[in-house]
Amino acid sequence: MQPPTGQPPPGKRWHTREDSGIRLDATLRWWHDDEPIQHPKIIELFNTSLVLDEEGRYQLRIGKDWCYVQVEGAAYEVRTVDVTPDERVSIRLSDRTAEALDAATLHVEPDGVLSCRVKHGKSRARFSRDAQYQLGQLLEEGADGGLVLCAGQHRMPLPMSLDALQVSP
Repeated sequence: MQPPTGQPPPGKRWHTREDSGIRLDATLRWWHDDEPIQHPKIIELFNTSLVLDEEGRYQLRIGKDWCYVQVEGAAYEVRTVDVTPDERVSIRLSDRTAEALDAATLHVEPDGVLSCRVKHGKSRARFSRDAQYQLGQLLEEGADGGLVLCAGQHRMPLPMSLDALQVSP
C-alpha cells in the first residue's frame, strides 16, 4: 500500500464543498461522479435541500453541512398545478414549496416541456407530465389564436400560442 501523498488515487478525486461531484441534469435527475442517484429518499432530500445562494450558485444545504452543486437546466420540478379559492393558479415544486404561477414566464422548451420562472424569478422550474396536463386543463384558445389561462373568473393571456405546445414527431 502506498503512503498518502495528499492527492487522490488515479481516477478518483477529493470531494470538497466547491467540487462535490453532485449535479442535477436538464431532465431533473441527480448524479454523483457521473453515476445516477437512484435512492428515492436521497433524491427527496436533495430536492428539498436545494437553494440558490446570494451569488447565484446552487447549494445543497443539509443541517449545517452544504456543498455547491451543478444545475444543468431547471433547478425545480413543478409537480402540481392548483387553482386556489381566490382563483389564482398555484404551483407546488419538488422542494415541497408552493407559490403563485407567474404565467408571463411560461416557456416551451425544445423538447415540448413547459417551464417557468420561480423563487422570485431567480430560478427555473420544469413541469412534470402530470403538472403539464393539469395546466393544460386550464387553457383555452383565445380569439386571436393565442392561449388564455383560465382560473375561475380570471382570464390571463399567455405569451405562447397553441402551436408552440405541439411537439413535432
